[in-house]
Amino acid sequence: MTQTTRCGFAALVGAPNAGKSTLLNRMAGAKLSIVSPKAQTTRFRVLGILMRGASQILLVDTPGIFKPRRKLDRAMVAAAWNGSDDADITLLLVDSRSGLTEAVQEIIDRLAQTGRTTWLVLNKTDLVPASALLPLTAAITEKLPVEHVFMVSARTGGGVEDLLDKLASSLPEGPYLYPEDDLTDLPDRLLAAELVREQIFMQTHEEVPYGTTAETESFQERPDGSVRIEVTIYVGRAGHKAILIGNGGQKIKQIGERARKQLAGLLERPCHLFLNVKERSGWDEERARLRAIGLDDVP
Repeated sequence: MTQTTRCGFAALVGAPNAGKSTLLNRMAGAKLSIVSPKAQTTRFRVLGILMRGASQILLVDTPGIFKPRRKLDRAMVAAAWNGSDDADITLLLVDSRSGLTEAVQEIIDRLAQTGRTTWLVLNKTDLVPASALLPLTAAITEKLPVEHVFMVSARTGGGVEDLLDKLASSLPEGPYLYPEDDLTDLPDRLLAAELVREQIFMQTHEEVPYGTTAETESFQERPDGSVRIEVTIYVGRAGHKAILIGNGGQKIKQIGERARKQLAGLLERPCHLFLNVKERSGWDEERARLRAIGLDDVP
């Protein structure tokens, strides 16, 4: 008897810093999306491919939805809504500590207009009293019809298995869209640039991470099985370049070392990573820069 397979897309949508990337990585059991305590870390759609029983769950991590100002911002918000529009199930992730903020309300309003299948996922529930969760659930479900409600902690993993089980049984019947051993559809070149950018978020402060982007210029397989990668970091200001390089080049060396170790673990082979920092004012308004980091052009 042939086993029925299921396959479909579940999009993680929410305000910045709701914990979407942390939840994606927890559900996938691997580091697929960069994570930092700072908001707006994810800039484009990231797909996690997860096998659970006879189901292939395609988890889409989207940028946090916020009021856009730059072309980069507009492209990020467009990527978030495109991820939701294409999904079989939209997972509305809400930080249970922050509650029903203005940003969450705006997302709810838009989801309510689409009429798409939506599940509510309250995150960071380990950090709030249980008595606060039911009123928050009631306030949200009053404004938006949801099929299911889950209370999870992406940080500890609490409640995540239940969410995965329900997703696996709820996706439409159909063949798998990706090989069963694939983890993500992210090209290795893009993954390398993202891991460099994650270290910039982790090791620099204030506006520096938001004023930078990373692009893989070269990705060369070597005869010994290792890979040589060159990544250029673009910054908007000379001051940011100085901060990234650091005294005697110490900061950029540290960023490169940590990114290289993570990349070697993900690619399962030795990596030689070379970083170059270039000042390029207005890079966040350039079409070529946005396309290079996986974002579609927007007006």
